[in-house]
Amino acid sequence: MSIVCPGKAVQVDIVPDVALPFIRSLRRVAAATFLGVVFSPVPAQAIEESRPLPLRSAALSTPTQAAAELPRLIEQALYASDGDAGAGNSTEAAVIRLFYYDRGYRPVWTGNAHSSELITAIEASREHGLTPSDFHVDALRKAVAGGDDPQAIVRRELLLTDALAQLVRQLQYGKIDPGMLYSTWNFSPLPDVRERAQALEALFEAGSLSTALATLTPQDADYRGLQKALLRFSALAAKGGWGSVPDGPTLRPGERDPRVRSLRARLQAEGWLAADGRAASRSDAARYDKALAAAVKRFQSAHGLAADGAVGTGTLAALNVSAAERAAQIRVNLERWRWVARDLTADLLLVDITAFNAELHLGGEPVWSSKVAVGRPARKTPVLLDHVQHLVLNPKWVVPPTILREDVIPGVMRNAAYLDKHQLRVVNNSGQAVSPAQVNWSGYGRAGFPYQVVQQSGAGGALGRIKFSLSNGYAIYLHDTPSRAQFNKPTRALSSGCVRLEKPRDLALLLLDDAQRWNEQALDAAIASQRTRTVPVAREVPVMLLYRTALADATGSVSFRADIYDEDGAVLALLDRPSRWQP
Repeated sequence: MSIVCPGKAVQVDIVPDVALPFIRSLRRVAAATFLGVVFSPVPAQAIEESRPLPLRSAALSTPTQAAAELPRLIEQALYASDGDAGAGNSTEAAVIRLFYYDRGYRPVWTGNAHSSELITAIEASREHGLTPSDFHVDALRKAVAGGDDPQAIVRRELLLTDALAQLVRQLQYGKIDPGMLYSTWNFSPLPDVRERAQALEALFEAGSLSTALATLTPQDADYRGLQKALLRFSALAAKGGWGSVPDGPTLRPGERDPRVRSLRARLQAEGWLAADGRAASRSDAARYDKALAAAVKRFQSAHGLAADGAVGTGTLAALNVSAAERAAQIRVNLERWRWVARDLTADLLLVDITAFNAELHLGGEPVWSSKVAVGRPARKTPVLLDHVQHLVLNPKWVVPPTILREDVIPGVMRNAAYLDKHQLRVVNNSGQAVSPAQVNWSGYGRAGFPYQVVQQSGAGGALGRIKFSLSNGYAIYLHDTPSRAQFNKPTRALSSGCVRLEKPRDLALLLLDDAQRWNEQALDAAIASQRTRTVPVAREVPVMLLYRTALADATGSVSFRADIYDEDGAVLALLDRPSRWQP
């Protein structure tokens, strides 16, 4: 029987009104006049006819006067049309306004060095899977090469600052708000507008803008490895990638098949098999030999497949993913890593949903790992940040509402023996048994069920012998399972949402962290008593449930996983969507 643990959005920018509201109406006409050519789509003739107090750059008769006027003109540009001018349509508009407010609207891009560094950094954003056009890089080049009249200075100033603010946001926190994709998202939100405005100021106080920007991205080996992998797969794609392996029956070591030539060429193109210029002319080129089988097994291991050397449907599908598609997959996972990097800690229990694996790190070092089973696509294991509250030994299972509604009630209506088969019983709010015959099962398909359906603890209980209770409000937790055979399967999207652990006992001892009171013998004795018992953990560590379909080590060696919940496409579409504001 499947168990379900049925599944706060990221705080988005709160735009404060940091300017003085009473000056907006007084300055709007003059600002629109001055910046009509720079930012406004309104025809110049219409502006000329509407302005009662024209502001002309000719009035700024000397460079000193022009410099003195720039703060006022920058302020007017920022607030000229409440969202249609300056950085008003930028995703970082509030940050930019507060940044200039704090510095008295004085210009910051007074030399060419920082401008050049910014443009270089924008071009280098490709190395992070980002898109330089999001930062209007072509308009920046034109503005930097433009004149030094007040209009050009203000336009250049705000274009550069807007580009910088957006670049900082994307490099440090990601382009996408993950709350748009996950209703359960509860990782650290973006810092508030004040903190981000101060961070912009700190960039200019650093000796080198490019060096300061480089420190904003995740600094761990996993992220750097993905960057190296992106570079390699992008280069492969630019060269045309590799050919596909034709469909057909499963290829096995020792067989002869014309498709073996395509298989060999495919693995050589990606570097899984050393190139052999003589292979094409050899009489045994169509033979599936030992060297080729070893390369296939390495490929299968890196793609989460059973490493048996047999090229069946799953392996063939992975082989025929193009280099360009793999590069896009890496971009998606670089973005995912930026979302969570701030929450990574030296002590961490990480559940990798697509790799069907969990690891406990203490002091930055792995001390425990286990195969896991996660939710099937119809009942996904959610992405969460959590912690273990306590352990439950010999846990009872109270059927959650989703399983009750979608599995148990329909099961009882189909078969009166359903409850007995799954060792379930019905109890009221006082814990007293209720006869299933007294329950109007057909009346509770969607309405609230007035009873609980529970399963007693025991060797065959759905939660096994140990439950790791988390703090989320979605009834998601980690637990033991009596279904041990499922861990022999390479793909383990089998549960109804919770995470089943192959090695719960070892994890329990590490979290209890009390060798005197909770050694192996004591834990085994407590379990053998068959008494349900809640035990607090001595070691509290964050728990991350992450969805990642590409992982890489420090060398750039990358492992790909199947997109079991079909989520990569939505992330890629948002990554590729142009930024809202264009000059």
